[in-house]
Amino acid sequence: MTTYIIRRLLLVPLLLFGVTILIFGMLQFLTPAERASLYIRDIPKNERQLEIIIKHYNLNDPVYVQYWNWMVGKADPITGEIHGGILRGDFGYSRTGSEPVMDMIKHRFPATLELALLSVLPIIAVGIWLGVAAAVNHNKFIDQLIRVLSIIAASFPVFVFGLLLIMIFYAKLNWFPTGRYSQWVLEEIVSKQFATPTGFMTIDAIKAGRWDILLDTIRHLVLPVLVLSYISWATFVRVTRSSMLEALGQDYILTAREKGLSENQVVRKHALPNAMIPVTTMAGFTVVGLLGGVVITETIFNYPGIGSAAASAATQLDVVTVMGFALFNGFILIAANLIVDVLYGVIDPRVQLS
Repeated sequence: MTTYIIRRLLLVPLLLFGVTILIFGMLQFLTPAERASLYIRDIPKNERQLEIIIKHYNLNDPVYVQYWNWMVGKADPITGEIHGGILRGDFGYSRTGSEPVMDMIKHRFPATLELALLSVLPIIAVGIWLGVAAAVNHNKFIDQLIRVLSIIAASFPVFVFGLLLIMIFYAKLNWFPTGRYSQWVLEEIVSKQFATPTGFMTIDAIKAGRWDILLDTIRHLVLPVLVLSYISWATFVRVTRSSMLEALGQDYILTAREKGLSENQVVRKHALPNAMIPVTTMAGFTVVGLLGGVVITETIFNYPGIGSAAASAATQLDVVTVMGFALFNGFILIAANLIVDVLYGVIDPRVQLS
């Protein structure tokens, strides 16, 4: 297992290098003024100022020199101050957020992470449970019912389902509002009556013993979590069901049954572990999608995560911010793939020999 993990870790720098090359290649399609915003906050308004900035930051240098400056930063020849530098955590300046892109990610990522963590557990647990139930009851009423519900969920657009829930549970019943918290909670945060050191509203509310704020936060999370879960359940059910059906048809399952094992033992100890590899892959990509910021869901529910920030930047043609989010999501994807690869070896020891 150690050798297997080391081999995967050795691939990470190459993957990171590939991601930076891809994003930097996209940056070459930007105008000089847009590329200058990687180093300065205000875009120049006339050609003379633009020429001075381009010369000052050597934006017309060979591509490999620009890539090096983009990665490690460029020192100001007058002040000596280093500007830019992906390795320094400087992704440029966001015009839409009026702050550095990395600061925007730091401010908004806890909200997305909180939503993701609260969504991923019901997504995986319920999805696997329904998929196993459908496979065990193959072609029975339960199987047909779960398959029909999965098809409906898969064909239901996220924005339609989200707007439908808002109309029913917010506009009519006023049970579950949109946003991340109510106005009175925001006023307490601004006035520093309630502190959010971790950025996670649920954890900070529990630590402070503010059960009213915890209840308000949960009310705001119910609808986006339900949307993310319902849409993802369809995929998990299909993958788990097909993988379980394949596992249940193997010879070792027949042998286990002939030994007198109960059906529950056959499913839980023999079929399910061998059916988990494709499910693990799906879980990894689901987590990546959630951590990267589910753009449509966050936008519909006015949830202040990185997905809604990226959507706002895209609509306002803030290319630097969009590229920063793309680079951040690329890093998350690489980390998630590494975790999934390690889980492969845990679930099926034969993987490390391949």
